Amino acid sequence: MSKEKNYIIVIVLAIITFFIVYQDKIIGEKNTMEIHNEIITLDTHCDIDVNNFTDSNNYTINTNSQVNLPKMIDGGLDVAWFIVFTGQDSLNENGYKRAYKNAIDKFEAIHRLVEQYAPDQIELALSEEDVHRINAKGKKIAMIGIENAYPLGEDLSNIEKFYNLGARYMSLAHNGHSQFSDSNTGEEDNIWMHNGLSDKGKEAILEMNRLGIMIDVSHPSKEAIRQMIEISNAPVIASHSSARSLCNHSRNLDDQQLDWIKQNGGVVQTVAYAGYLRDDISTELVSVQDLVDHVDYMVKRIGIDHVGISSDFDGGGGIQGWSDASETFNVTKELLKRGYTKEEISKIWSGNLLRVLTEVTEIANN
Repeated sequence: MSKEKNYIIVIVLAIITFFIVYQDKIIGEKNTMEIHNEIITLDTHCDIDVNNFTDSNNYTINTNSQVNLPKMIDGGLDVAWFIVFTGQDSLNENGYKRAYKNAIDKFEAIHRLVEQYAPDQIELALSEEDVHRINAKGKKIAMIGIENAYPLGEDLSNIEKFYNLGARYMSLAHNGHSQFSDSNTGEEDNIWMHNGLSDKGKEAILEMNRLGIMIDVSHPSKEAIRQMIEISNAPVIASHSSARSLCNHSRNLDDQQLDWIKQNGGVVQTVAYAGYLRDDISTELVSVQDLVDHVDYMVKRIGIDHVGISSDFDGGGGIQGWSDASETFNVTKELLKRGYTKEEISKIWSGNLLRVLTEVTEIANN
C-alpha cells in the first residue's frame, strides 16, 4: 500500500474518531441539559440590594448583580430565595428602629419585582404547592428568607407581620449576638451573651413553629443551634452552610451538628462561598468541584434526604463554575458526573428543602 493511501486512511480514521467523540459530547450535554430543565432548581440564599429594585434599574435587565432574571433564565435557576438581611447593630430602641426600616425596605423591593416590574416573568411563592404551580406556567419563582431576626426588636408580633409579607424562613442571629441568640462569631473570643438562646429567642422559636416559618440555623452558635433543635416542634434548615470536617470555619456545621439536623428531619444547604469550602488554597481557586465535595460528604454522613444547595450570591458567594446564576447548569453537570441520579439531583436542588417547608407548614396548621 502506498504512503499516500496510508495517509488518507489515517486522516479518515481521525475524522471518524473526532465525530464519534464530538457526537458523544453533544449527546451528553443534551441529556444533562434535559435533566437540568426537567427538575426544579432552587437556591436558598440570594442577597439583594434595594438599588436594584427601582423603576429604572431592576431585575428585568442584566444588572451587575449575580442574580437577576436574565441570569436566572440563562442558567436555568428556577427559584431564588431573596434575603431580607440586616447586619447586627446595637441592642437598643434606635438600633431596632433602623433595622426594622431596613427589613421593610427589602420586603417592599421584592414585592415591587413580582407585582410591578416583572409579574409576567416571576411570582412570589409561599408554599411548595405555589412553587410547582408557578413553575408549571414557565415563570421564575421568588421566595423570601430573613437573615437575622434583629429587626424584630423586642416585639415578637413582628414575626407574624414578616410572615404575612412572605417570609418563610428566618435566622435568629447573624455575625454578632442578637437579642435572641448567640452567634457563631463568639467562637473567636469565647464571649457569649446568652449561652445559646435568650428567653425571648426560645419564645421566637415556638412562634415560628406556630406560624409556619422555617428556623434557619446557619449563623447562630453551636449551643444556640442545639437549643433550637431541642425546642422546635418542626424540622430546621441551614440555609447556607457547609461541612466543617472539610473546611474548619465556625460558619460551617461539624459532624455532631449534621447528625442533629438529620435526626430533626431538617436539611443543610451547602453554600458556594469560597471561604466555607476550602481552607487549604486561595479562595480564587475554589470551584464547583469543591462545592460538590461538600454535597458528597454530607450525603454520606446524613443521607440524600437532608442535603441541598445555596449560593450566597450578592452576599459574598460565587466560585469558579458558579460565579452567578447564569452558570447554575454547571452544578447539575458536576452532580451527574459524580453519579447522582435525576431523582437524587431533584432532591438536592429543591425536593428536600420543599419537603421541610411543607412539614413546617403542616405542623403549624395542626
